[in-house]
Amino acid sequence: MSTYKNEIDALATVRAQNGSAWEAINPEYAARMRLQNRFKTGLDIARYTAKIMRQDMAEYDADSAQYTQSLGCWHGFIGQQKLIAIKKHFGTTDKRYLYLSGWMIAALRSEFGPLPDQSMHEKTAVPSLIEELYTFLRQADARELGGLFRELDAAREAGDNAKEAAAQSKIDNFQTHVVPIIADIDAGFGNEEATYLLAKRMIEAGACCIQIENQVSDEKQCGHQDGKVTVPHADFLAKIRAVRYAFLELGVDDGVIVARTDSLGAGLTKQIAVTNAAGDLGDKYNAFLDCDEVSIGDVKNGDVLINRDGKLMRPKRLASGLFQFRKGSGEDRCVLDCITSLQNGADLLWIETEKPHIGQIKGMVDRIREEIPNAKLVYNNSPSFNWTLNFRQQVFDAWTAEGKDVSAYDRAALMSAEYDDSDLAVEADRRIQSFQRDAAREAGIFHHLITLPTYHTAALSTDNLAKEYFGEAGMLGYVAGVQRKEIRQSIACVKHQNMAGSDMGDDHKEYFSGDAALKASGKDNTMNQFG
Repeated sequence: MSTYKNEIDALATVRAQNGSAWEAINPEYAARMRLQNRFKTGLDIARYTAKIMRQDMAEYDADSAQYTQSLGCWHGFIGQQKLIAIKKHFGTTDKRYLYLSGWMIAALRSEFGPLPDQSMHEKTAVPSLIEELYTFLRQADARELGGLFRELDAAREAGDNAKEAAAQSKIDNFQTHVVPIIADIDAGFGNEEATYLLAKRMIEAGACCIQIENQVSDEKQCGHQDGKVTVPHADFLAKIRAVRYAFLELGVDDGVIVARTDSLGAGLTKQIAVTNAAGDLGDKYNAFLDCDEVSIGDVKNGDVLINRDGKLMRPKRLASGLFQFRKGSGEDRCVLDCITSLQNGADLLWIETEKPHIGQIKGMVDRIREEIPNAKLVYNNSPSFNWTLNFRQQVFDAWTAEGKDVSAYDRAALMSAEYDDSDLAVEADRRIQSFQRDAAREAGIFHHLITLPTYHTAALSTDNLAKEYFGEAGMLGYVAGVQRKEIRQSIACVKHQNMAGSDMGDDHKEYFSGDAALKASGKDNTMNQFG
C-alpha cells in the first residue's frame, strides 16, 4: 500500500528531475492533491467497484448474513450525503452501495419535465447521473482528506508528535466514499446495438453493475404498474450479451449484470418467439401463450396460428396487436426467465413482485436453485408497496392459520391508525424490521435496495418545512426543524460553504499563491459560528 510519505517522496523525485524551474512546487502539496483525486476516470471507478461487488457476492455465498444494501439517488449531492452519513454512523462503507433508479431519472431529471417510468426520458441522462454521483463522491473524499491534512498541519505546528502520527495513520488508512452503483438501463432503450452503446457510456461513467429488464423497450412500464409486455428470451439474451461485450471492450472483465424479469406481473408479449424444434427456448416461451384450438375452417383473415402438440392453435391477440399469456403462468415464466438468464451470462437476478412476501420469493428462488445452486437476487424494497398494510395482513393471515383469535381486527382496514399500538401492528413492524435479514437468509437475496427513498424524504421534509415556515412558526420552523437538528446531529452540511468546497479552494490558493492567497475562511466567515 502506498503511504502518504511514499507519495511525497515520489513527487520530490519528480520535482528534482525538473530542476530549478519546479522549485516552487511543494511535493507534499502535490501529494495531497493526488491523494484527493485517487480515481482519475470512470473506468478506474468501474474496475475498482466491480472487484468490491464480486468479493461481496463471494462472501454472501459463504454466509447469507453478509448481504448488501443501497438507496436510490437522483442527484450527486444526495448520493454524497448518504455515503458521508454511512461513514459517520457506521465507520465503514462496507456492503453499502448506491442505486441509480430509472424511475427517478424519468420523474426528476428529464428535460421534458416529470415523466412516468416508461423510458421516455433522454437516455444520455443515465450516464450523466452516474458521472455526477461519482463526481460528488470523489469530492467527499477530497473534502474529508483536506480536513485530515489540516489536522496534520495543526499537530506539526503544535509540536505534538503523537497527534501527527495519528493524523498520518488516518490519511494512510483512509476509506473512500466511492462505492458500487447498481445502474438501471431499463429495457436498453432500443435494440441490442442501442443497449450496447448506452451500456458503454454508463461503464465509462463508472458503472460496474448494470440492471436490465425483459420488457419491450418501446412499451416499457414501471414494474409496479399494469400493461407490462415482455420479449422472447432470445431478444433479452442478446441484450445481456451486448452489455457483457461492452464491459469486456472497456476492460471491466468482472462487470456485473443484473437480469430483471417482470414476468410475474406481465400478461402480454409483443412477439411470438421463433422456435426451431419442440422443447427449445422459443417453444417454451410460446407454451405460455393463451390460445384457442381451431380447425382450418375457423381461420379468419389476419389470424396467427401455431402448432402445439400437433394441434392448430390461435394465440389470443388484443386490439393493440399484443398477445396474452395464460393467467396464472407468471411464476413459471419468472423461473424460466431467471434460469435462462443465469445460464447465458447474467450474474444476479431481479424478480419484480407485487408485494414484499418472503414465502413467495423463496418459492421461486428454491425452484431456480434446483438448476443454479448459487442463484442470488437483487430485490426492490419498493415504496410502491404499502409495507404497513402488507405486513399487517401477513400477520393476520398467519395468526388465523395458527388458530389465534383475530376477531378484534378488520383485515381490510388494518392500515387504520386505530391499530397502530396493537399487538398485531407490533408484530408486523418486527417482521418489517427483520425483512432484509430474513429474506437474505431464506430467499437468496444478496442485495436489498430502496428505489425511491429520497424522492419521498424530499417531499416529506419539504412539506414539514413549508407548513412551519409559512405558518405561525415563521423562521423558527427552519431553525428548530432544520438548522438546530443539523447542529445537534453533527450534520456536516450545516457548514454548507465547506461542503461546497470553500476550504479546499483555500488550500489550493495557498498551494498556488503562497502568502498572496486571498482566502474565504478568515475570521469574518459566518461559517465560524458553527464551530
